[in-house]
Amino acid sequence: MKTQQAPIDSKFGFNSTADEVAEGLDLTGKIFVITGGHSGIGLETTRVLSNHGAKVIVGARDLEKAHRSLLKFANVECFPLDLSVPSSVDSFVQKVLSNNSKIDVLINNAGVMATPETRDSRGYEIQFATNHLGHFQLTKRLLSTLEKNGGARVVTLTSAGHRFSDIHFEDIHFENRPYDKWQAYGQSKTANSLFAVELDRRAQQFGVRSFAVHPGRIAETSLMRHMEKAEFIAAVSASPAMMKTVQQGAATTVWAATSAQLNEKGGVYCADCNIAALVDDISKYPAGVLKYAIDEAHAKKLWEISEQMILRS
Repeated sequence: MKTQQAPIDSKFGFNSTADEVAEGLDLTGKIFVITGGHSGIGLETTRVLSNHGAKVIVGARDLEKAHRSLLKFANVECFPLDLSVPSSVDSFVQKVLSNNSKIDVLINNAGVMATPETRDSRGYEIQFATNHLGHFQLTKRLLSTLEKNGGARVVTLTSAGHRFSDIHFEDIHFENRPYDKWQAYGQSKTANSLFAVELDRRAQQFGVRSFAVHPGRIAETSLMRHMEKAEFIAAVSASPAMMKTVQQGAATTVWAATSAQLNEKGGVYCADCNIAALVDDISKYPAGVLKYAIDEAHAKKLWEISEQMILRS
């Protein structure tokens, strides 16, 4: 069992914005790759990084929408990327590497939530395929380039929604049990956290550190597009004090991607611009992480299973 590192003395918190986190940073010469960096908290992340001098490469499923969103930002490139389609992931990687010999930070930001039962071309459940497997494949393809540049980081967005489900290794894709969209979402978010744990264990010897990030509860994103109206209203009206703006939601991503406070650290679940606390009941502390989402044995098992899954086309 992995033990979550203790929270640190971060000067930021729940209400911090990405602009506040990035104040004073000079990211000139740094190259960031971000999935879904054209909408919601991904767009805010792209904006802040670009404003501080970074080159940002965005992967987007809707290229026309992405170009409209990114037109006003300097030094931003955008290429098509559908994380649920293996050939699209490989094509995106080829485009990224064709003009870039290094990558400083990979931000696995894109995702889907609470979708109707849908399967990709391989028969995989779509939330697991998109949120975890697509990012797993993308990271694997870019890892050697990340390793060339000492101090590189991989930031993968997870969620307090990991509380909905551990990984059901015996039936990940709901082939032998009724489909539940929230269990499927929770399982994919647990996978994101476990992926960060195992990636850090494997890659830190090459100077690459990995972090999982819970951005917070944000209503102003397309992530909730599959929710029914009543569900959406209930979600945003329950505990309104726990809701964040997009600007606040992007803060922990920017912090995990750039903060010197995380030098020599990794494999941790972050929230509210800090290393999150380990909790037994996440409903009492939504920014915390449950033990099963950082379990080293499960993280290793998930990695090995994922390697086999991405071989299927």
